[in-house]
Amino acid sequence: MGDRPEPLRLGTIAPNFKAETTAGPIDFHEFIGDNWVVLFSHPEDYTPVCTTELGAFAKLEPEFTRRGVKLIGLSANTIESHGGWIKDINEISGSNLKFPIIGDKQREVSLKYDMIDHQDATNVDSKGMAFTIRSVFIIDPKKTIRTILSYPASTGRNSAEVLRIVDSLQTGDRHKVTTPINWVPGDDVIVHPSVNNEKAKELFPQFKAIKPYLRVTPLPKEQTSAAV
Repeated sequence: MGDRPEPLRLGTIAPNFKAETTAGPIDFHEFIGDNWVVLFSHPEDYTPVCTTELGAFAKLEPEFTRRGVKLIGLSANTIESHGGWIKDINEISGSNLKFPIIGDKQREVSLKYDMIDHQDATNVDSKGMAFTIRSVFIIDPKKTIRTILSYPASTGRNSAEVLRIVDSLQTGDRHKVTTPINWVPGDDVIVHPSVNNEKAKELFPQFKAIKPYLRVTPLPKEQTSAAV
């Protein structure tokens, strides 16, 4: 499969690529356009964990769309295989999967995004080619990678957590805040360290300094990206 590229880092520009998908050929940067994108990979079609995941993402797609987020999946099979699998996904989950799924049988995109786990000798196809692991990339409209998640093939992801991360990133960008452990839209947020107290009083009249480095403020759900 060739040499693996340098691992991607948060803050780097998402590598561009051209690929065939269930919605036709794409240029990835053109697909992103002015949107946020969640790119997520799956080891193989017609597998149990992947089937449950795609059904869950399909059901949540309207929530991502409301936030200006496009979903795009990837699986290490052909788009023809994807087409039949989508019918199973919709039947099993009661969903209506609309977002594109990349056909990456040769692992070209998987290698570019380092979605391959060489440590798991069981996660290979009949020819010994490594399947993709469960990677997630959240990419902003500037095509900057803002989040990278990697799960083993045996562990299904939490689609609601991916949506929560999007809310945190978008809300943080909009209001100069960060979000604490287990935050959900409507909870208190943390004033960004780059905002001094004078500016914080202007932006957040109700902010409270628990410690000089920990300043919290209410932020109603209506002011977060979840209220779009």
